[in-house]
Amino acid sequence: MAKKRPVRPTPTKAPVKLTARDKKTLSSLTGLADGVVKAAKTKRDPYVDIPSRTLSNVHYSARKRIIEMGNNKNRRQLFDLSQAKAYMRTMLVAKGCKELIGEGKTTSLRGMFYMLKHKIEKTNENTFDNQNECDPIIEDLEVLIGSIREELHLYAKTAGNMVGPLTLIDKGDVIDCARMGSGGYGIPSIVESHVIELDKKKCGAEFILHVEKDTVWQRFNEDRFWEKHNCLLTHGGGQPPRGVRRLLHRMHNELELPVYCLLDNDPWGYYIYSVIKQGSINLAFESQRMAIPDAKYLGVRSSDFERCELTDAAIIGLNDNDRKRAKQIAKYPWFEKKKKWQAEIQRMLKNDFKIEVEGLMTKGISYATEEYVPERLDAQDWLD
Repeated sequence: MAKKRPVRPTPTKAPVKLTARDKKTLSSLTGLADGVVKAAKTKRDPYVDIPSRTLSNVHYSARKRIIEMGNNKNRRQLFDLSQAKAYMRTMLVAKGCKELIGEGKTTSLRGMFYMLKHKIEKTNENTFDNQNECDPIIEDLEVLIGSIREELHLYAKTAGNMVGPLTLIDKGDVIDCARMGSGGYGIPSIVESHVIELDKKKCGAEFILHVEKDTVWQRFNEDRFWEKHNCLLTHGGGQPPRGVRRLLHRMHNELELPVYCLLDNDPWGYYIYSVIKQGSINLAFESQRMAIPDAKYLGVRSSDFERCELTDAAIIGLNDNDRKRAKQIAKYPWFEKKKKWQAEIQRMLKNDFKIEVEGLMTKGISYATEEYVPERLDAQDWLD
């Protein structure tokens, strides 16, 4: 006769330690559910008023030098057939985020999509058919309760690295960013203080140099630019993701480090600088925690073709889309009244070509690290 296996007791889970911000976010999420209950009890139509994430609902604060969100809102109602599905999805995402926070866990945007995707009972419809339907709802929830997605325990793909004289603590692990090998420290999506701890006493850098792409970052890292010039070197893989922008903001303010940007001389490089400096339209409600109004634009500049004596090998002709985008950027309120920026954009249009940072390598593989950037820094030659 086989022996009975002993019944193992179910392990008890240790209580999740919530941060003050977690508690505040949970309270906001619970408030949405309470609103549904209250509406049901009073036999009213449940609804939420979501701040509009459109260009017409943002404005530039000249005093703060950042983009801010206006007061326009869009009402989303349960008993309106055109809005019912979007309302249901909003509450579904809120429920998923509440579960994550309550369990002390995080997931990717893709993970949240799969957590919430299922057939709606007694129908052939899914809650979400693809991630492109889920992601905008997450953004709606962010502005609805005033919490960025990282506070909802959601993260995106990591795209950014850092190297330099800084020791930080990442979830309890001590990280020396000067000893991370050729790949550097991978900047995570969630960089809030409960994850990444910064200490001014453990930072030997004098400034931050942010470059646009990982290929440029690799050149500066291999040439040990950060060591020779006592700085932190970062990149955001092109348009910097939130984690990179948020960490730059924190290091600028908490470690008191100036930020200099080395970006392509094209409308997209200008836009990246704009987002780092003033914030973005989609995240206008969080500009105060992301934007760096004092960030400086080192280059590449429209005058560099002559100034650096570059050849035609360094340039790429503008296309119609480039020209259109440049004219749009020239009309941004934060660029519109700056004579130097207007001259910069107009000269690029007159040149009818753009110059990527890598184009400087036609002067020598280390021209950017050994001459271009050091000269610009020494001369304090930048655009603001």
